[in-house]
Amino acid sequence: MRSSVNDVRLLTYHDLPFIERLLRNSEYIYQRFTLEELPLLLQRYPAVGAFAGSSLHGILLSQTVNPPIGWIGGFGVSWAESNAYLTILDMLLEPLSTHLRAQGVHALHYSGNDLQQDWLREPLRKRGFKPHCLLYAYDKYDYNIPTSGNQEIIVRPVSLQPGTADSDMAALLTIEEKCFESLWRYDTTAFMDIADTHPYFVVAELHGKVVGYQFNAVDSDHGYLIRIAVHPSYSGQGIGARLMAEAIQFFAREHVTRIMLNTQEDNMHAHRLYEWFGFIRLQQQGFVLRKELQS
Repeated sequence: MRSSVNDVRLLTYHDLPFIERLLRNSEYIYQRFTLEELPLLLQRYPAVGAFAGSSLHGILLSQTVNPPIGWIGGFGVSWAESNAYLTILDMLLEPLSTHLRAQGVHALHYSGNDLQQDWLREPLRKRGFKPHCLLYAYDKYDYNIPTSGNQEIIVRPVSLQPGTADSDMAALLTIEEKCFESLWRYDTTAFMDIADTHPYFVVAELHGKVVGYQFNAVDSDHGYLIRIAVHPSYSGQGIGARLMAEAIQFFAREHVTRIMLNTQEDNMHAHRLYEWFGFIRLQQQGFVLRKELQS
């Protein structure tokens, strides 16, 4: 379907009110971020908008750009352009890819929560995105804790003050490299942004050494357990359980009614931890698509 959009340009922090209005009112929205994270996303990572005159009618945002890896962070169109959302996607995808390539990104990824029902999955596959991996989703509806984990572990707020001797950044980056393939790693900028925008970000310390970390997000009455990571050299010592117990206590203080998380299909160690703590695996499967960005 034809669109009235006649201009595509980079979005900036000054476009924030118009983006927020589109996110609140649109029928077609894909969003991997909270509104609290949006200002930093616009400052850190490329985002493009589709305009009809001065009116914003479409957005395509990137997120967690850690060259050579990048992620689609959000896509949406206004009510007026709902029937032309594929046209607007085509208008925005190549300009965003161009800006990402300029930052050294060679592969763009998209993550969906439901393999069967995701409305962007097939359009993106027709535009060169290919299946990369599957994800499992888990939910928990109570605050029960089967174990408090290793009590020798000190769980404290993360410290990321740049240039200070007690900064945890070097330890976090080491854990990233040891625990995750490049697709899932956070860099210095991402960790700084997470610390600024997430209400709960802690590290696990053993004998003065940071051996793990964990951070969460809260949206209304839903809690999101985003990541627990433990250095492989310290696995099997109850550190993940300690972090999980502390996370559930945080969610209890926040009075969330549902705790949600996603994990890779083949991460069996994490599956056992989640199920031990009463998380129920959902039937729906999440997924990741990947597109190579040609230079």
